[in-house]
Amino acid sequence: EEIDRLNILQATLLAMQRAVARLSMSPDEVWVDGNRAPLLAAPVRTVVGGDRLHPPISAASILAKTARDAEMLRLHARFPCYGFDRHKGYPTREHLASLRRHGACEVHRRSFGPVKRLALADPA
Repeated sequence: EEIDRLNILQATLLAMQRAVARLSMSPDEVWVDGNRAPLLAAPVRTVVGGDRLHPPISAASILAKTARDAEMLRLHARFPCYGFDRHKGYPTREHLASLRRHGACEVHRRSFGPVKRLALADPA
């Protein structure tokens, strides 16, 4: 819902702000993989391709993907017809076919192109 309301970039920047705010200490500098920096009290260094270039960013990327994969497995248990356990939410051929066959469920992002097109095509 937040991504749909704000857009994916703004929601990502907000998530970074929240993550840094929850740290038990104040960082001297925050490194971000990419070219857009959240507004923070600490200096921010953006690094395009940072997950390939800097081990701390690589480690953060692995932790983020592990958390995402665990969430997708949890969602698969609730919505098995979408195959979230296999494609992890990426728009694979299988995922798009599931969307066409079953429609979108409550966790699908409404601003995601294929979901938006399904909603526009739905006569209900």
